[in-house]
Amino acid sequence: MNELRYERVAFTVMFVAFAAAPFVIYPNFGMQLLCFALFACAFNLLIGFGGLLSFGHAMFFGMGSYVAAHSALVWGFPIEIAILTGAATSAVLGVASGLIAIRRQGIYFAMITLALAQMVYFFCLRAPFTGGENGINSVPRSRLLGLVDLSQPFAMNYFVFAIFLAGFLLIHRIIHSPFGQVLKAIRENEPRAVSLGYRTERYKLAAFVLSATLAGVAGATKAMVVQNASLTDVYWAMSGEVVLMTLLGGMGTVFGPVVGAVVIISMQLYLAELGSWVTIAQGMIFVFCVLAFRRGIVGEIEAFLRKRSAP
Repeated sequence: MNELRYERVAFTVMFVAFAAAPFVIYPNFGMQLLCFALFACAFNLLIGFGGLLSFGHAMFFGMGSYVAAHSALVWGFPIEIAILTGAATSAVLGVASGLIAIRRQGIYFAMITLALAQMVYFFCLRAPFTGGENGINSVPRSRLLGLVDLSQPFAMNYFVFAIFLAGFLLIHRIIHSPFGQVLKAIRENEPRAVSLGYRTERYKLAAFVLSATLAGVAGATKAMVVQNASLTDVYWAMSGEVVLMTLLGGMGTVFGPVVGAVVIISMQLYLAELGSWVTIAQGMIFVFCVLAFRRGIVGEIEAFLRKRSAP
């Protein structure tokens, strides 16, 4: 009961903070925070609840970004259809790569996803529709359902907020469903889950595809926000960043990835004047947090609250 109450309080705080963000911070920055928060939540679904460490999640984020940008700019799709097209592309890519990757576990699974992501990166570097090193620029923001003008920053901000909220609530429902409970059982003890009759490979593939699809939604939305898609979105460093966000915020927690994304993206903005030293500063902060907060920021807060409420 206390845990449910804490979740409701945390959700209310998060909702109010993001809803009020356009009045406090630069709208474009706030929208990018929402996109990366959704990306981190999608990744956390896989590693935090499925126990599968992927080093190649940038391929889903990046392909969603590229396809959404191309479909909006070249094919003239409205923004909602462009985002859905990017998400569908990431879902198909998730099925194809998942069927290969889930046959292995541990470091072998991680290395296979990294190798597949690098293949996608070089495909994006050479494919004609991606623009190579120049990327896809000047992506238009059309009217939502032909009614709402998304070229206005406030309208676009709340559209992105609605996408993030829908993705976050979907993930919350998944992890609290019977499917989510089986995922947790596989994470804790896969042989035991197999002995109970669960076909674990199917559950892991489903989690992988769901995570890939939501990562594609995040990438496609980000392309609409910044109005371009580039190789940065599909580069291996993006996979590393989402791992960092999840671990820093709290792996296996509901709100941890959101907090981790806010911290990392804020650092990149406010420490930008340090140039290449930003990466070193991030590394130092990450090492400190790992040593001081081994469960992540939110994980430590939850542990403290549980200890406080225990009889």
